[in-house]
Amino acid sequence: MELKELALERAKTWLSDQYDEQTRQQVQQMIDQNSDELVDAFYKDLEFGTGGMRGIMGVGTNRMNRYTIGAATQGLADYLKEQFPGKPISVVIGCDVRHNSDTFSRMCAEVLSANGIKAYLFDGFRPTPEISFAIRYLHAQSGIIITASHNPPKYNGYKAYWDDGSQVVPPHDTGIIDRVAKVHVGDIRFTPDEQLIETIGPEVDRAFVEAAVEHGSCDTTGRENFKLVYTPIHGTSFRAMIPALDRAGFHYITVKEQMVPSGDFPTVQSPNPENPEALKMATDLAIRENADMVVGTDPDADRIGIAVRNLHGELELLNGNQTNTVLISYLLERWRKQGRLNGKQFIGSTIVTSDIFYKIADLYGVKCKAGLTGFKWIADMIRRAEGQEEFVGGGEESFGFMVGDFVRDKDSITTTILACEVASVAKAKGSSFFQELLKIYQKTGMYRESLVNIVREGVSGAQQIKAMMDTLRENPLKTIDGSPVVRIDDYKTSISKDLTTGTQTPIQIPKSDVLIYYTADGTKIAARPSGTEPKIKFYFSVNAPLPSLEQYEQVWKALGEKLQRIEKEMDF
Repeated sequence: MELKELALERAKTWLSDQYDEQTRQQVQQMIDQNSDELVDAFYKDLEFGTGGMRGIMGVGTNRMNRYTIGAATQGLADYLKEQFPGKPISVVIGCDVRHNSDTFSRMCAEVLSANGIKAYLFDGFRPTPEISFAIRYLHAQSGIIITASHNPPKYNGYKAYWDDGSQVVPPHDTGIIDRVAKVHVGDIRFTPDEQLIETIGPEVDRAFVEAAVEHGSCDTTGRENFKLVYTPIHGTSFRAMIPALDRAGFHYITVKEQMVPSGDFPTVQSPNPENPEALKMATDLAIRENADMVVGTDPDADRIGIAVRNLHGELELLNGNQTNTVLISYLLERWRKQGRLNGKQFIGSTIVTSDIFYKIADLYGVKCKAGLTGFKWIADMIRRAEGQEEFVGGGEESFGFMVGDFVRDKDSITTTILACEVASVAKAKGSSFFQELLKIYQKTGMYRESLVNIVREGVSGAQQIKAMMDTLRENPLKTIDGSPVVRIDDYKTSISKDLTTGTQTPIQIPKSDVLIYYTADGTKIAARPSGTEPKIKFYFSVNAPLPSLEQYEQVWKALGEKLQRIEKEMDF
């Protein structure tokens, strides 16, 4: 059966009286038009995967709507009752500012309550890290966050969390997936038990802000002479960021136009702080106000973009690896000065994050543990090490960082407090955030990275992405920029191949469709299809010694030229 015929047959099932009248009308209109939209909306089910769900909003099996979200929540409810038999169960529910987020989060609470599960529903949008915090604060068994992170306005998403405040990992992720897959529309309990829905807000807000400042702040030196420009880019972070900055005593200026919460993100092309364009209004304001630092957060406030003054006094947006390099070094130095390092500490990273983290860990005599992409794997490290090792902090290249273990997801609020402290202390000592980064490079070597995102939407796009990965596996690169490939790590087969000796070593972390090449000169290339978006990501990392601060621009330029050659060689 062709996809169009398949989609049509699937769409017709949505004309039954199990679906509301408005939905039926919309489906009938799509059928009458017989458009490509019908195919994309119905050719498959929107997958509830290990990262939850993320997709375009609208009617259809491949869309975010009342029924796909209802099925996900019903499956989660079924699984929770299996895991906690005969025990009271509660779930924390939060959302970001996106269109329908409040409706979807309310509906999740209704479905859970209909299944006899207590729902703690925030009284409005909140930062993702606060929701992670609330799960542990309220001793809940699970959590749900309605967000599509930094995706375009037409998207929304659904993430499931476990009782430690982390997104679900094995065995719970696959357990929930199995239960969701078994749910039919008639199984979804939509009629709420209002007595089991409790609205939460101010108490949790205060507790989270207090914890964020406590973990992010230690040295108040220089705060009176430090100036920050901050923007939530129309997202949720200001609900916690403003009181946290006030409590910590930092002087800040906000981008007033972007303080307005909006699922349309009207002042930016994309609400992603990884993109300089998203921070342009903030950097322009910082130039006018002679501010030291710019901080921008994504819509659900787990990611943070930081721009600081470089050696020429110009504001420069750091990448995630650069920001994390400075933050983790500062934390480790804090722990060292406090006498808290005894060989039982570790920092967290991911397999596609810069290998500079390993160098930094060696400098302080701590372990660096790397997991799959996503903070849930760093949270999993913490869970497994509890009572044996201490987690200092960790981050990933995609502008995410976590300070300590009181939150078990990326946390832009605490990270901002920490970054401001690093910058203010450095300024007071005649240095800067940027100069601190260069000082670290002198010890570890300078690392420079680039990221190429290739978007391929729809049915054909998924096939193209698969073909790219198949080619890289079946016809592996022999050299990269003239340097021989010496190792290939295939996380799909869980095998690391040393091409110089021919030995194969098992990879001791869960399987994932990721392929990483290493060359003799230290170049690293990782290919990873996104689990939540129609794209494939290529991560490039190169490095070279930095003998002196004066040679920074020369070495940085050379590494940039090397990255350009490699990207051209890949011929996307």
